[in-house]
Amino acid sequence: MRKIIYHVATSLDHYIAQEDGSIGGFLEEGDHIPDYLEHLKDYDTVIMGRNTYEFGYQYGLQPGQPAYPHMKHYIFSESLEFDKAHENVHIISNDYINFIKQLKASEGSDIYLCGGGTFAGFLLEHDMVDELKIKLNPALFGRGIPLFGNSVKSVSLSLMDTKVYNSGVLLLTYKIN
Repeated sequence: MRKIIYHVATSLDHYIAQEDGSIGGFLEEGDHIPDYLEHLKDYDTVIMGRNTYEFGYQYGLQPGQPAYPHMKHYIFSESLEFDKAHENVHIISNDYINFIKQLKASEGSDIYLCGGGTFAGFLLEHDMVDELKIKLNPALFGRGIPLFGNSVKSVSLSLMDTKVYNSGVLLLTYKIN
């Protein structure tokens, strides 16, 4: 069974972005960046919500194109549409949980849950997230988009690994019990 890994940057006060969706305040340079890029090679599939996918537009991502060229993309949205989409970009517009159960049971590597506190919270509420890779940045946002949206689910975690970068970022890997 494939695992869903929520691999995400967060501030010390557990926000994945500012209130306006921007990521100003996260360290954009340092020894944690090449390590993150290396970790991305471990995934062949990425799942995300519409807001996370569209966030990439400001960095040059074209609608319907993959954000990560080597991965199959599944974007969960009831409203997103493309005139033409790359063969590795798929919109899932309904029955999210059953689709994800089938995806987890399919062949392939672990699945990268990219960004999106609301979507991550939804998956957490439905026991679909298996592991967390938290890139804890030395920043406090005060307010913003929470790590798990509005989820109030209580979850027990087991620390699997820690890595301290010279940049001040910590990579914390947790198994969800």
